[in-house]
Amino acid sequence: MLALKIKDITFKNPIMVASGTYGYGNEVSDFVNLSKFGAIITKSVTRNPREGNPPPRIFEVSSGMLNSIGLANLGVEKYIEEKIPYLNKIDTNIIINIAGTRIDDYVETLEMLEGADSKHIGYEINISCPNVKEGGMQFGVSPDMTKELTQELRKRTDKILIMKLSPNVTSIEEIGLASQDGGADAVSAINTVMGMSVDIKTKKPRLSTIMGGLSGPCIKPVALANIHKLFKTLDIPIIGIGGISNCDDVIEFMLTGSRFVELGTINYKYPNLVETLVDQLQSYLEEQSIDHIKNIVGDLMIENK
Repeated sequence: MLALKIKDITFKNPIMVASGTYGYGNEVSDFVNLSKFGAIITKSVTRNPREGNPPPRIFEVSSGMLNSIGLANLGVEKYIEEKIPYLNKIDTNIIINIAGTRIDDYVETLEMLEGADSKHIGYEINISCPNVKEGGMQFGVSPDMTKELTQELRKRTDKILIMKLSPNVTSIEEIGLASQDGGADAVSAINTVMGMSVDIKTKKPRLSTIMGGLSGPCIKPVALANIHKLFKTLDIPIIGIGGISNCDDVIEFMLTGSRFVELGTINYKYPNLVETLVDQLQSYLEEQSIDHIKNIVGDLMIENK
């Protein structure tokens, strides 16, 4: 009733953990049953360790959160040594999020993961990263750079390849098509929206980096609009992200065109929400006499004007 596929891989349900919110999984293992998710997407890993941005790098705002963590992580070598053994024990699909500042960074990280003793079934590629060879332009704002990166990674893996798209672009459809043409199996959208907050007493920005990524319920309408655009354009599956907080949100995203969804900021408030959502999704399908959840994907009723 809830099981879905990407390529030949079955996911027990359409709900995934958004990258970063549960770290590498072991951080929350004492109080979250990770096996309830259709997939766990790990915190971003890069070729070399990164300390990330200096604090303050998180700030709560109305209906959301600003962050500028800066991809702090232990690097792929330590990741393979310290994190994969735990992830291999989780009874669900594991997807590794990869970030980088050069195409070579992404490629080397993926190649090392391909050679690791790991049960992961795919990769989510964070393309909201600055390309140092292109003056700091984000990979994900250029269709050409997105396609080139996707092609280089596609050459090196048969596992599921997901490109994570930014909303901070002129045309998300063009970036989605570049991902599809480059060989991606799916896209996930949206990454965070650029935002800022100021302390009026100190007259200083709330984040050390001045601006950061906005997430949470406040970005849901932006996410849905982008999902709608992508669904009308692409042939590959879409994984919806952005402000999902309850079962109605999940259904809304799926009606708009998402085959899967990721839970992000809401995990900090309700870390076990997935268990409730799975039960509520099943009840919704039964109440609506819908045989399978795949039948609501893109089933948006739009009257012709």
